[in-house]
Amino acid sequence: MTRHTVHIVGAGPAGLMAAERLAAAGHGVVVHEAMPSPSRKLLMAGRGGLNLTHTEPLDGFLGRYGVARAVVSDWLERLSPTDLIGWTEGLGQATFVGSSGRVFPRAMKASPLLRAWLARLAAAGVELRTRSRWTGFEDGGLRFDTPEGQRIERPDAVVLALGGASWPRLGSDAKWTSWLEARGVSVTPFKPSNVGFDRPWSSVFIDRFAGQPLKPVALTHGQTTIRGEALVTRYGIEGGAVYALSAGLRDAIAADGAATLVVDLRPDLSIDALSARLAKPRGKDSVTNWLRKAGGLSPVAVGLLREIPGDLPMGADKLARRIKAVRLTLTGVQGLDRAISSAGGVALDQVDQGLMLKAIPGVFVAGEMLDWEAPTGGYLLQASLASGAVAAAGATAWLARV
Repeated sequence: MTRHTVHIVGAGPAGLMAAERLAAAGHGVVVHEAMPSPSRKLLMAGRGGLNLTHTEPLDGFLGRYGVARAVVSDWLERLSPTDLIGWTEGLGQATFVGSSGRVFPRAMKASPLLRAWLARLAAAGVELRTRSRWTGFEDGGLRFDTPEGQRIERPDAVVLALGGASWPRLGSDAKWTSWLEARGVSVTPFKPSNVGFDRPWSSVFIDRFAGQPLKPVALTHGQTTIRGEALVTRYGIEGGAVYALSAGLRDAIAADGAATLVVDLRPDLSIDALSARLAKPRGKDSVTNWLRKAGGLSPVAVGLLREIPGDLPMGADKLARRIKAVRLTLTGVQGLDRAISSAGGVALDQVDQGLMLKAIPGVFVAGEMLDWEAPTGGYLLQASLASGAVAAAGATAWLARV
């Protein structure tokens, strides 16, 4: 087999997975990373426990990808959740399944996994060039700014894995969009995903409860309900359950100027069961203490109830219904600089099944550069890694034909 050289631009999860698969296929691989070190966003994600994937049954798992479901389904045939767990453990990183079905490395950090991965890549002959920033196409090749000056590279194939537009300080600045558009590639404008939302709290509520979690709660927007937790912030609300609804909330705000988020503060109790508890005499307890004891509400949950205009209904049934359906009007979306990920990017109809750009043969795209989105909880990282595997397979197949 002819040994080809493939250059990968971007040393995040998708790019490194593409590098591993291409090296295993016998190609010479060079990875370019603009930052001084690789996978900074992965390391940031791992600060609170690196959520690798999820054990949800496949039909529900794929439903997390919305309109991109069919495309991501093909990606997961190259790297399934089971495959990803096996790959992680093959790097010497034992995994475990949390109570919510999410999968984590036992180390609960990204750094041990990344160190083991980089060692594996180096042993396979992959060359990593940091501070090597792609600045566009030139003379039939790729132009890079490096510490040694400008370089033009002309590899046999290219995998672009530059990320989307969130967390630009970690390297995903989306400057590449104009270079691809100039070559006839359609790029959808970026939008924040897995992001917090604005809610005009009272100054009293902000001072007392900003930074406190609401848990467990069930959040509903439209026909979708997510159980989990949320976090009260000075600007509004964020957190895992909010992120799972962020695409619909974001689009509703764009269309209508506001969106309604319904919060169930006691998702473990039915209205009737909660009403029965609230029907017991209050005695000398304050309303706050009574809601804490009888309703099982935390101080922040009681504060949230009081944020709704008008007096609290004192009838047990009406109050139970209020606790089970607190309606919050969200008035804005936090920006890309505060979003965990982004929607938008290279439109999916611009690539073939191997993720090669139809307008630029030999150039493949992986990860968040493509126009898809998914909630946190393992879904985002799983698909990013899987897309890198698909791009590598696509590049290998293409190189075998040319």
